[in-house]
Amino acid sequence: MAGAATAIGILAVTATLAVGCAAAGAAAIRSAQVSAAADGAALAAADAAMGAVPGAPCEQATRVAALGGVELVACDIDGVVATVETAAPVGVSRVHARARAGPPP
Repeated sequence: MAGAATAIGILAVTATLAVGCAAAGAAAIRSAQVSAAADGAALAAADAAMGAVPGAPCEQATRVAALGGVELVACDIDGVVATVETAAPVGVSRVHARARAGPPP
């Protein structure tokens, strides 16, 4: 009987660790996706601010963020420099990313 209880305990601990590692991996992947979407949205907004593409900069950023499956939380245009923040849910929390794009100083 003691061996069965030990085996069940080891299996429970192993399962708990596996679930935790899977959740951490999923959060890391989603974080990279949100960051990539923020980069694309910032580039799109900067292109619109410079006149390279038609449309309002923040509208372009919103469109690109939506294509990446994330929400555009903030969009700030300073001349031709765009700063955006995106977010997406991961489990019970949210992942945020911020990106800035524009010509070099």
